[in-house]
Amino acid sequence: MNIRSKQPNLGTTIFTVMSALANETGAINLSQGFPNYACDQKLLDLVSKYMNKGMNQYAPMPGVPVLCQRLSEKIKSLYGTEYNPATEITICPGATEAIFSAIMAFVHPGDEVIVIEPAYDCYVPSIELSGGKAVPYALKAPDWKVDWAELGKLVNEKTSMIIINTPHNPLGTILDDSDLQSLQKLVEGTEIIVLSDEVYEHLVLEKGATHCSVMRYPSLRERSMAVFSFGKTLHATGWKLGYIVGDERLMREFRKVHQFNVFSANTPMQYAIADYLEDAMVYNSLPEFFTKKRDFFLDLIKDSPFKCRPSQGTYFQLADYSSISDESDSDFAIRMTKEFGVAVIPVSAFYSNKLDNKVIRFCFAKTDETLEAAAERILKININTGTK
Repeated sequence: MNIRSKQPNLGTTIFTVMSALANETGAINLSQGFPNYACDQKLLDLVSKYMNKGMNQYAPMPGVPVLCQRLSEKIKSLYGTEYNPATEITICPGATEAIFSAIMAFVHPGDEVIVIEPAYDCYVPSIELSGGKAVPYALKAPDWKVDWAELGKLVNEKTSMIIINTPHNPLGTILDDSDLQSLQKLVEGTEIIVLSDEVYEHLVLEKGATHCSVMRYPSLRERSMAVFSFGKTLHATGWKLGYIVGDERLMREFRKVHQFNVFSANTPMQYAIADYLEDAMVYNSLPEFFTKKRDFFLDLIKDSPFKCRPSQGTYFQLADYSSISDESDSDFAIRMTKEFGVAVIPVSAFYSNKLDNKVIRFCFAKTDETLEAAAERILKININTGTK
């Protein structure tokens, strides 16, 4: 049988590749973005409670009402705007499904979607499966700042969507008020939809900074869909639960795809999360928690030859290895895994043209013991172990 692939050039994700290599070699896995510590026992007990209460059948397609209501209240308290819990919030089995369904709902064959790169690797395949064309805008080291005037030159009559991500994976940067104001001005008077990936909303680590969500800006709010992840907030990535918010007109179209893609998300966990989020400290405490982890890790490797600018957000830390080696970042990442026993992610994997800035990404959402063990190996890397 002759199978016609819809993605003939698409391989295995870099996360799968590097995690598999870590398992194969026994390396400490600082590549894939997941915590290696347990989530709160109180949350686990709530899940068990609702399983035992019989909440084990299909949830309503948009999500369990009590959870949607809790999220509406949370959004209002954090961002000062209201979303109707019944018509403007949808619970999804993971942020990736939310992103995929949003792109499928609004991107038509021949449409162009501006993607700020490096970019999380689900964006472009989803655009291509919808029949659209991804138009990359490449951020440049070492500042990784968006030049909105330059990005604006990519906008034309075919542009149907712009995808943004803040805090940013893999860079660990954040967009500020001037960025969102520039984006708002750029899309005013157009038919462009903004898809805002905000799964690390509670992991803003820059001192004095706050999360600049599209939800804060009225003109952006009416044309944006924002995506969030419970996995990132609750240290439970394996639960694959997230949600998306947007104006009722947009959400109506989103749900047309969502209902025939997955229909609904895990029922007992939705009830459990609704109860758990009654305490705002479960998310308001995250910046301090992860700032301590970031600073702990950076202090551990400060005597290494890696150059690190502290991450502004997420639980990822970039490291410039240009003083160590002239290798490509993918080759260097593989050698780090095999020879030094620490698995990392090469940032070029997040560019469509594989742009190599000689930068790798560490995940510091690990126990202190794991970070200490990894740092001990990292400190054995020096300029004499490179290929310069």
